[in-house]
Amino acid sequence: MFKFINFLVMLLQLQPAPGFFDKHVDPLLQLIDHGDQARLGSRSPGAERLTEAIAPSLRGRRLCCRLQSQSCYSFSFFFPEARTFAPWRSANMSEERSSSLGCAGGRGREREKLPIIVAASPSSEAPAAAFAGSERGSKVQFPTFSTFISTINQKQETIAGISSPSKPVLPNAKRVRDLPPINTVVRQKQRISIEILPPEMKAPIPPEPALPIHTKTVKEFQEDVEKAKISGDWTIVHDFYSTTFDSFLEINAAFKRSANAPFNTLDDPGINVNLINSIYDTLLNTPQDIQKTVLKGIINSLLKKWKGPQTKDDLRAYFLLVQNPQFTSTSTYVIYAHLLRQIATLSEADHHFLVHWFQTLPLRRFKQLVERLLQFISLRLFPAKPDDLPPMAKCTWWIPSATRVLALLNAANSLANPPIIHFMDFYNSTLDHIDLMEEYHIWQCYGNSHRFSFCQFPFILSLAAKKIIIQRDSERQMITVARQSLVDKVSRRQKPDINMLFLNVKVRRSHLVNDSLDELTRKRADLKKKLKITFVGEAGLDMGGLTKEWFLLLIRQIFQPDYGMFTYQWDSRFYWFSSFKCESYSEFQLVGTLMGLAVYNSITLNVRFPPFCYKKLLSPPVVPTHQNATVGVALLTLGDLRQLMPDLAHGLTALINYEGNIEEDFCSTFQIFQEEFGILKSYNLKPGGNKIPVTNQNRQEYVQLYIDFLLNKSIYKQFAAFYYGFHSVCASNALMLLLPEEVEILVCGSPELDIYALQKITQYEGYSKMDPTIRYFWDVVLGFSLELQKQLLHFTTGSDRVPVGGLAELSFKITKSDVPTDWLPVAHTCFNQLCLPPYKNKKELKQKLTIAISNTEGFGLE
Repeated sequence: MFKFINFLVMLLQLQPAPGFFDKHVDPLLQLIDHGDQARLGSRSPGAERLTEAIAPSLRGRRLCCRLQSQSCYSFSFFFPEARTFAPWRSANMSEERSSSLGCAGGRGREREKLPIIVAASPSSEAPAAAFAGSERGSKVQFPTFSTFISTINQKQETIAGISSPSKPVLPNAKRVRDLPPINTVVRQKQRISIEILPPEMKAPIPPEPALPIHTKTVKEFQEDVEKAKISGDWTIVHDFYSTTFDSFLEINAAFKRSANAPFNTLDDPGINVNLINSIYDTLLNTPQDIQKTVLKGIINSLLKKWKGPQTKDDLRAYFLLVQNPQFTSTSTYVIYAHLLRQIATLSEADHHFLVHWFQTLPLRRFKQLVERLLQFISLRLFPAKPDDLPPMAKCTWWIPSATRVLALLNAANSLANPPIIHFMDFYNSTLDHIDLMEEYHIWQCYGNSHRFSFCQFPFILSLAAKKIIIQRDSERQMITVARQSLVDKVSRRQKPDINMLFLNVKVRRSHLVNDSLDELTRKRADLKKKLKITFVGEAGLDMGGLTKEWFLLLIRQIFQPDYGMFTYQWDSRFYWFSSFKCESYSEFQLVGTLMGLAVYNSITLNVRFPPFCYKKLLSPPVVPTHQNATVGVALLTLGDLRQLMPDLAHGLTALINYEGNIEEDFCSTFQIFQEEFGILKSYNLKPGGNKIPVTNQNRQEYVQLYIDFLLNKSIYKQFAAFYYGFHSVCASNALMLLLPEEVEILVCGSPELDIYALQKITQYEGYSKMDPTIRYFWDVVLGFSLELQKQLLHFTTGSDRVPVGGLAELSFKITKSDVPTDWLPVAHTCFNQLCLPPYKNKKELKQKLTIAISNTEGFGLE
């Protein structure tokens, strides 16, 4: 038996003729497979185990020789692990085999590493692990013959997918590892390279993706369309659309300005704008089969690229596809939603490119894109025909995806200078009708985590919606504070008083500022209660009108130039903080508190601050907990200074653009001068600024430091007191939803008055629209100057500003007053009601109305 085993070992070492195995070895393997040890000459169990151990190696040796004879291709390249089947071989035996293996001419290339193997599936993982784990001296678990042959087949299939001669590429590889070294001799074996294979044995190497060449111009495309319209044969146009939108590669080929240029910059997406506009503008006027073909191509493209873009060409394709006007129709919303989803899940770097590319869109295309996304969100929330869209439960990701893409457009609009469209064009008024407080609650609880809320993207919420959130949040805080006051009162066994639920402010008209400051300082703990004003010596009951007048008179008096708190800039007609030093800044805090109370109690003020003031007021939007934290300081630009001091901004702009020698011609340093109480004082813009000349090289720094000093540093203490006063009342996270421009409208209302809109929303009591008195009234009012029209609004409502949401939010009523016609009109500002006697002619009405609206101060009780 052992002689037979030695014979088998010898077969493993020799290079026999091709027919040798068929004649002598195959019968022996059949006997081993059938377990016929009697015919093999031994019944020893050890011999049986040894025979079974050698048999797989013998089979592998047989297959190796057959492969060599058929293809002249080294078996070791297909399955190098087969050499570990006989670990007991000596180094000399291995050297002899290495010299005998190879192709007919003995050609080969020395490899330093064994090829990698792949654990691609559970079925192939076990044999690979068995082979790879066969290190020198370790116990080897040999696979069965069927597993061995199937593994070889897998190796042959793997070889067919090699794309590079020097580095095999294994498709669909999940886990790839290198084989451990077997011994030093195996590392130096000669292997046949794929370069020397016959042509029929080589696997095809896929070329690098190259853009197809399309040469169709705008003119050619338009000519094709015109011919199709005349002849009715749209075949050429159909083929063009079908090819163009078939894949991301074709999209780039059609619309990229140059097929060979990468166009990887932020500033230039590298597309033919005229061609894309022409193709999209024509698309909706083509036959339905063409439009369906385009949608099918987009579906195929999205399915191919679902795993994300790999190049800027893929990103460019997304940029082009999202502009497709077909997505206006609800029938395409399923495709549109998947496109938006893929764009929304791109990486931050890809989003950065898209934001800058969106800036390059023409105004019309940009606005269409924004409107299309807003419509998509609205119709998903409130579909006109619910059956046209999938159930909301199955597509909860639609709205978040669309909102995130809209956020990219909003970012592009914010970066553009000037903005491409007005920030209000991003408002979605449909959201005014959803549960806004639920959205606010989700945002408060989860922030910007996985739970979606529209409050995460406040640019989409209209100012009316934000006002509702702020009002509801203010009411909640009012109720909380009032309830706590009531509980404290009861716990001390004191009798509750209705006045404890309000912020009661009693003032004298002759000492309005001092009394207001004292009252608000003394009742600081009650600032978040409902405001109630009483003028000493007057019988008026505050149903809202007294509060409005208190705000109006107080603001008017504080902003008097003689008061010294604010300076009036005649060239811009704005007020700004006085930089004069003072002992106490409490009055600046009072102004801030007044603005906070106005927002808190939904009252508009006639305050003329420049727009960047509200940018400073939201820096930061939530009061920091650190006592020494910097507040009210914003990064302001020359454009901000131009709002307040246009002449100075013009001069600094001229300095920046000056082409001569600034140091010699201007002789300026980093030092400025200001007059305070008749004394000229100097301030250094930076340490040692009086000795640093302004030059052509540092003029940008000089201008920026100048702006920062005027608008931040010189009035820091004044504005910090103003900031803390405002936030002492409006300490709410809802302020984080607001833009600075929105805070201004919320505080001051809109100065734009449309008297025709006021006429449309007016209600009548005792009169009708066709009564002569009403017709006289509107004839007179429409003929007033804008100043008199605002005085009428102020006389009737207590404010000359249009509230947030426009005049539609204002309840304006004209009531018939049964009094003699020699009486003047009377207004109830608490209810925005004008009591108008039945004047007989237009002249009398104009005279009495003009007298009434020109004397609007003071209250009486009927």
